[in-house]
Amino acid sequence: MIQISKTVRRAAAVLGGIGLGLALTSTASSQTTLERIKQRGQLICGASHGVAGFSLPDAKGEWRGFDTDICRALSAAIFNDQEKSKYISLASKDRLTALQSGEIDVLSRTTTWTLGRDTGFGLNFTAINYFDGQGFLVRKSLNLKDLKALNGASICVAQGTTTELNLADYFRTHGMKYEVIAFAGLDETIQAYEAGRCDAYTTDLSQLAANRLKLKVPEDHVLMSEVISKEPLGPWVRQGDDAWFDIVRWTVYALLNAEEYGVTQANVDEMVKSTNPEIRRLLGSEGKFGESLGLTNDWVVRMVKAVGNYGESFDRHLGAKSQLNLPRGPNRLWTQGGLHYAPPVR
Repeated sequence: MIQISKTVRRAAAVLGGIGLGLALTSTASSQTTLERIKQRGQLICGASHGVAGFSLPDAKGEWRGFDTDICRALSAAIFNDQEKSKYISLASKDRLTALQSGEIDVLSRTTTWTLGRDTGFGLNFTAINYFDGQGFLVRKSLNLKDLKALNGASICVAQGTTTELNLADYFRTHGMKYEVIAFAGLDETIQAYEAGRCDAYTTDLSQLAANRLKLKVPEDHVLMSEVISKEPLGPWVRQGDDAWFDIVRWTVYALLNAEEYGVTQANVDEMVKSTNPEIRRLLGSEGKFGESLGLTNDWVVRMVKAVGNYGESFDRHLGAKSQLNLPRGPNRLWTQGGLHYAPPVR
């Protein structure tokens, strides 16, 4: 008789029974997530409906972005081929259940780390790859000076997000009234805001910057300066496979360490010959840390060749080399006054 774990029962409750068979199969099977990915010959990654800079199909239909680079890095580490990954576009309200049910192997899609999500859904957050915060987009013509001016306003928001909860908390805390205009999808929310169905649009600041580019005249809209929440974002995996959790978590850490040690796409082959023991361990020239993860010892070399280090990926998709031109801010390394601090490879 199969013993059903608490994790599966929680997932079943959330899904209303949908996907229970898949969850049971996963629980009963001795095959690990990495083994299934290798057998399938492809990584399946949960992506957004399309957020510029994070995950968005390009003109050729190929998914590109800061979050997508995590999946590309994983694919390079596993297969030595960043293209061996499939992307499934998921609405905010569907993203966690898609991971629970086994439809995807990893969720790399601007999803905030919270206590409730980390304990109540049978899922695990792996590592922060982007520090964000919730803000508001409004029409420049309104000439709003601060958030107090939104008292009594109608506000567009996407369903199934921490954004809804943060919005309610902020207005209740400050004794302000508002009308929420909620939509299932990202595009619907943006279109409603542009059509004038609400006075303001709220989500993470990075997404506001990206979504403003979708408006007919982006310059007619401004981001208000105040931030009302902490939004630590990063990839998620299912509970129950610690080895896969470690691979995804250390993928983020390895790319951060690569930037800290000056390892880039252009010099990674030369850096393999470095005499610095920390760089040697990171790149597999010394020790067997890749093998301890079930990968080859040069797994980080493969990833950096595919997507670059953390800073290169950030600049390409979000920073100075992108349309968004977002500042690094708290996403700088700890050595540069930021919050990113990756554990050592040793």
